[in-house]
Amino acid sequence: MNQVILYKQDNGTVAIIRPTDESLATMTIAQIAAKDVPAGKTFEIVAAAAIPTDRTFRNAWEMTT
Repeated sequence: MNQVILYKQDNGTVAIIRPTDESLATMTIAQIAAKDVPAGKTFEIVAAAAIPTDRTFRNAWEMTT
């Protein structure tokens, strides 16, 4: 899994969807986002490596959209 899906939840926290290899075998990451991101939410597909590994300040993470 080289990419993840990000969207902002109603409380302002950034949610991360990490598709499994099994789901990526049958759907594209864009199809997974269309299925799993709540209606009306914008999302970004980014490289998994772009997500910080240190979760200390996770509540401060922001999206570009």
